[in-house]
Amino acid sequence: MIRVLLLSGIRLYREGLAQLLGREPTLDIVGTASNRSGALSALERLAPDVVLLDMVTDDSCATAHDLRHIAPDIQIVAVGIADSDREVVACVEMGASAYVTREGSLAELVAAIHGAAAGELICSPRTAGTLVRRLATLAAERDDHPADARLTQREREIAGLLQENLSNKEIAVRLRIQVATVKNHVHNLMEKLHIRRRTEAAGAIRHRSDARRPSLPGPAHRLGG
Repeated sequence: MIRVLLLSGIRLYREGLAQLLGREPTLDIVGTASNRSGALSALERLAPDVVLLDMVTDDSCATAHDLRHIAPDIQIVAVGIADSDREVVACVEMGASAYVTREGSLAELVAAIHGAAAGELICSPRTAGTLVRRLATLAAERDDHPADARLTQREREIAGLLQENLSNKEIAVRLRIQVATVKNHVHNLMEKLHIRRRTEAAGAIRHRSDARRPSLPGPAHRLGG
């Protein structure tokens, strides 16, 4: 039995869909919500497997983000999106596990719920191709803009001082800035570099720089022989 929470700001739609889905023997409609706060509260109380998110609802994208943050394993089915690659990709990027377009049928919605619960994304071959191309684009952007390249000059300075084992207070004195400002910079650069310890900052930058620096040809590989 798949436990389902239904979120829609339209009461008639919410209640009608809950009744229809309640007739499915494999689904258990554990509750409904009309807004983000109601959905987050219900999420903790009811522990659903799948959340049906009506995309017409206010702050639907922010709601999806919050649901994923609180319950990373929750499956979200976006309902009522336009039949366009752009909207499908946007739904996937916001954290939706499946989707049903505005012209979708009840059977398609039930199939999407089952697919989401099983960790599958049901979509057309055209949409699948679009998602693959989007992933390739994101991967290329990540390679072209490594984490250390996004560090500000101040964050690079602080990374070097962290390597000297200076405290936040000592860094603040050295750079003549507030301790709170140092803390913010340290937090930001650690997130950008995906590190957990302060002293890893300068080493992470140096490692990435060395990895990108082309090696010079040795004596046996000089141009022109």
